[in-house]
Amino acid sequence: MNATLMPILYSFRRCPYAIRARLSIAASGEQVELREIVLRDKAPEFLETSPSATVPCLKTGETVIDESLDIMLWALDRSDPENWLKPEKGDLDAMLELIGVCDGPFKSHLDRYKYDTRYPDTDRETEQAGAAEFLWHLDGSLAATPWLFGGKASLADFAILPFVRQFANSDRSWFDSQEWTSLKAWLEAFEMSPRFQSVMPKWNRWQAGDTPVVFP
Repeated sequence: MNATLMPILYSFRRCPYAIRARLSIAASGEQVELREIVLRDKAPEFLETSPSATVPCLKTGETVIDESLDIMLWALDRSDPENWLKPEKGDLDAMLELIGVCDGPFKSHLDRYKYDTRYPDTDRETEQAGAAEFLWHLDGSLAATPWLFGGKASLADFAILPFVRQFANSDRSWFDSQEWTSLKAWLEAFEMSPRFQSVMPKWNRWQAGDTPVVFP
């Protein structure tokens, strides 16, 4: 597809929401023009496009998709060669329910744990413990099967893994000292995978007039 006709994905390399969006787009085989945004100095074109001024943001034609999970579903609804939307166990509703816990209570604890100085009324250890409850739940699921919903990866895994990685990197030595063996193996396999590495190259900050970057 001509780059001028491609959907445009505004992204930020390290953002877990943007990582999950890129993972799904790559898995779907769709191509987009990737525009890397610097969060402290956001491009005016991005601010004009994104209602929330947050990444990721996908513009396809006149449609703007401003939520990462919706971008994942957009890509996989167009093409899902690995059946991410059809897990071996459970169904899409069950996956969305688990992702909702990640995006809601777990992410709330994660933010207050990782960025505790922004939340002076919270206790870092309390938030760490609150987040850990969700991780223990995941560890229990992963003790039975290598992926959250069976023997193959699904939407739930790749929607949640970027946030588990963010939590782990907030204090890696503490994370590694915990006894969630299955969870740690799941995360390590993801971090070492060609799939993860393929969506994490370093892009230059996008500016109007740059040569389009086609992703993947």
